Amino acid sequence: MPNHTRPQSSQIARRAVLRGAGVTMALPWLESFAAKAAATDPVFPKRFGVVFLGCGVNEDHWGSEGSGAEMKLSKSLSPLEPLKGKINVIHGLFNKGAMGLGIHPPQTGSLLTGAPLQKGSVIHSGISIDQAIANHIGQDTLQPSMVLACEQPITGFHESNFSLAYSSHISWQSPDSPVPNECYPSLAFDMLFENRGSMLNVSVLDRVKERADRLSRKISSTDSAKLDEYLTSVREVEKRVDNMRRTKDQADDAAKLKSRPAWTMERPANGLPEDLREHAKLMCDLIAIAFQTDKTRVASLIISRDLSAMYYPFLDVKDAHHGASHNNNNDAYEKITRFHVSQYAYLASRLDAMPEGDGTVLDNTCLMFLSNLWIGRTHNNSRLPLVLAGGLGGTLKTGRTLDYLKAGDENRKVCSLYLSLMDRMGLQLGHFGDADTRLEQL
Repeated sequence: MPNHTRPQSSQIARRAVLRGAGVTMALPWLESFAAKAAATDPVFPKRFGVVFLGCGVNEDHWGSEGSGAEMKLSKSLSPLEPLKGKINVIHGLFNKGAMGLGIHPPQTGSLLTGAPLQKGSVIHSGISIDQAIANHIGQDTLQPSMVLACEQPITGFHESNFSLAYSSHISWQSPDSPVPNECYPSLAFDMLFENRGSMLNVSVLDRVKERADRLSRKISSTDSAKLDEYLTSVREVEKRVDNMRRTKDQADDAAKLKSRPAWTMERPANGLPEDLREHAKLMCDLIAIAFQTDKTRVASLIISRDLSAMYYPFLDVKDAHHGASHNNNNDAYEKITRFHVSQYAYLASRLDAMPEGDGTVLDNTCLMFLSNLWIGRTHNNSRLPLVLAGGLGGTLKTGRTLDYLKAGDENRKVCSLYLSLMDRMGLQLGHFGDADTRLEQL
């Protein structure tokens, strides 16, 4: 694998920050900020992201064949058709340590850690791949990682005697501590722009407008157009966030009257959007902006958690997500699967529309889609639905179908994939989870 890392001193500073009253706005890569005397090409940051779907897929419509322009994608993967030259569909990987322990929580809690889980009141997993990467590169960004979700966690214990915390979290900062999920778009937005104080209801763009105008006059026309496009995108996201901020404030006020936190209430009384389409798209937009501006290089998004109670009236599906997964090979659950893939495709497309040097932000990213189950009606996790998008700065070949189903258990460990990806992120470990070898052919 080629080595694309260089000392920090040789990297070209091509980003700027706009500051206003109680707000900091990082800007995307701009050619005008290149050091004129630079003798080497710029080195762009590598990013890693995860999009999670709970309870599996419709296995009858999940598949791919071939590579390159001839790759054929199944019905559930069809939203990725415009991106098939920049994805890898990986079949047959599994997490051996999550098998034979019971259903749901023990099939989920070690999905990104590969570590043995503990039953009972004390939770214990391991550090997840995203947080291992964040620990390695997080000092280079203002936020080590973003951990987002569209559904609140559940508490208590499952019939398997495993904590339901395992079903609610995929990102673990230590073996004993999952990273809290941020479900509220307004709070994620404020964190992204360091938006604080008494001016939360004043547009962040209005607060940096004068500085943005001055900057626009100093940079090239190409960069000026890129800056305008970025600011317009932020404005559109901010408008949607403001609507959700008002809804959250109303929920907080109503919750105070009931002497309970808003997040413990049912959706939408808890202040979360009732329409998952709106919620998921906005969370994807926030991750895209965070990657574009190098505010963070690591992110995860749970659109629907394990044991999900999410409803999909816009898909004409009557059952809640978990219940629907018990009939996962019908048309209704295929619609749910395809909807989730479409959100993943939307995020990947947003990253691919962001120029960065001679490529795009997606070209310098690995964005992984996966679920904890293969077949929901039998709770079969003998293989994991998994897709990668992006080329990680040229270190990851794309446009392929990779099938490990018949490679033997020692050669199809998902943790071997994680080791291979961490290598490309500059983090080389002797072992991770149950693996001490890299995934062949990646």
